[in-house]
Amino acid sequence: RELLPPWLVIVAGLTGIVLLCVSTKDVPVAPPRTKYGIVLDAGPSRTILFIYQWTTTKANKTGVIRECSSCPVQGLRISNYSDSPQEVGKSLELCLNHAQEEIPAELHSQTPLYLGATASTGQLNLTNLTRADGLLAALTVALKSSPFDFQGAQILSSPDEEAFNWVAVNYVLENFFKYDWRGQLVPSGKGMAGVLSVGRTSAQLTFKVEEGNQAPKGGVRLQLYGKTHNVYTHHCPCHGTDQLRSSLLSVLIQ
Repeated sequence: RELLPPWLVIVAGLTGIVLLCVSTKDVPVAPPRTKYGIVLDAGPSRTILFIYQWTTTKANKTGVIRECSSCPVQGLRISNYSDSPQEVGKSLELCLNHAQEEIPAELHSQTPLYLGATASTGQLNLTNLTRADGLLAALTVALKSSPFDFQGAQILSSPDEEAFNWVAVNYVLENFFKYDWRGQLVPSGKGMAGVLSVGRTSAQLTFKVEEGNQAPKGGVRLQLYGKTHNVYTHHCPCHGTDQLRSSLLSVLIQ
């Protein structure tokens, strides 16, 4: 057999040595950016601050969130400050400070902050509109002074409030989407659950009306995870916990 020329063997060896000496470096892949959002839920008994977290990765144009922290606001419920609205901002300070510690400082100005008031504040809006407006104005001033991106303070209507409950329940049940064995988001394929919310004096049944069915008047139209959902609430007065308690006591007495 013919041997390779010596010069070719020398060149090949030198090339191999050079390649072994050259350091290699993996090209880093930038991880999805993390974002935060804050919701103040002003309910009938107390106010709770919730901090949510999500990445820039979306499922059919809708974010996938998780609750990462919460802070119960100490003191009275929001509607109790209608006589002294200037005090309502002070009641939120501890929880707003908690949010500043939980969320990286460089993301404070990019973090949306929203307050939704329900139930007792909604009743105040019906009985004394001036006080309700003054309370919302004081809340707006207090929340605008925080380092976060204030998006508004609003007294929710009953259909809006129940629509949010419907979204939350079906989100937790993974009816919008689910994770497959690879950890990727895929359509759930399950139907949407209805929600029955029972209050003190009434109950609300919230459900989705399928396309092609006759829809009741009113309701909320939602675009979530690539699909449109028409959500409606049926109000059932005199079917709350007060009536349930009275009926139970009546049966026990008999």
